[in-house]
Amino acid sequence: MGRIVLENVTKSFGETQVIPPLNLEIDDGEFAVFVGPSGCGKSTLLRLIAGLEDTTSGRILIDDADVTEVSPSKRGLSMVFQTYALYPHMTVRKNIAFPMRMAGLSEEEQEKRIMTAAESLNLVDYLDRKPGQLSGGQRQRVAIGRAIVRDPSAFLFDEPLSNLDAALRVGMRLEITEMHERMQTTMIYVTHDQVEAMTMANKIVVLRAGVIEQVGSPLELYRAPQNLFVAGFIGSPKMNLIDGPQAQKHGATTIGVRPEHIDVVESGGAWTGTVGVAEHLGSDTFFYVHGTGLAETLTVRAIGDVSLKHGDPIQLAPRATEIHRFDADGLRLP
Repeated sequence: MGRIVLENVTKSFGETQVIPPLNLEIDDGEFAVFVGPSGCGKSTLLRLIAGLEDTTSGRILIDDADVTEVSPSKRGLSMVFQTYALYPHMTVRKNIAFPMRMAGLSEEEQEKRIMTAAESLNLVDYLDRKPGQLSGGQRQRVAIGRAIVRDPSAFLFDEPLSNLDAALRVGMRLEITEMHERMQTTMIYVTHDQVEAMTMANKIVVLRAGVIEQVGSPLELYRAPQNLFVAGFIGSPKMNLIDGPQAQKHGATTIGVRPEHIDVVESGGAWTGTVGVAEHLGSDTFFYVHGTGLAETLTVRAIGDVSLKHGDPIQLAPRATEIHRFDADGLRLP
């Protein structure tokens, strides 16, 4: 079990309220990702759930039990931090065993859990090494293994991949996602990287200034962002946002079109401009188009290698069914 409910939770530091009244439900077995720009309150919210910060008001429930005043060690949660926080003088085996030794588990049970975690995380061959002899990705797997052996109700991840290089980030992202598929344990994951959010989560919580802007599956947020903030934050490259007369033609203050929903055409395009930077990636080509009169730069994603270069004229046709409309308050129009 690992259902987590926040009821009217707030957090203030002195006179500054960083989390206004907030309600959220995370069902048992969900992979929920808190995403948003730096300073949006996502790590603070995770620390409130973990018990590392005290709530100013409201309640936190885990499996229907009120844990608002319960110490972190008694909440049945395991947390993996951005820094590995491993003991450098201990072997991998002893690092993984540490929370079990503190809990008083038998040597036999400790070894059983260590081997299960090590096999799951491909660490069996490294159990007798010390952290200094491991790569960054291996050290992060040790930190995750230490969390697994506690058999928690839920795992909490606070930007665990931030210290890894790009290739390791992709590999660890897949490993954590596969781990969730195997274990089906509730996971809450904090990141500022919306690509991580889109690829890992089955529920995304988009935060801004401590306020939940939208909750939904990755495709729900991609297909139907409820406001301009979510529209501009979810998706890579981000959505093109256009206002003025072009938006008014569609009965909106602002319209949004994703780069992949703008077609490059030879003639008859609704929009024309000049290619600035062209990024030829083989499978895709990204154009950054100037001089359209719509936006300072319009981003376009074309499938395959399209042979246009810097300075070439370009004609564009946005797909009418993929235009998102927003009102003067930045809210989605039907």
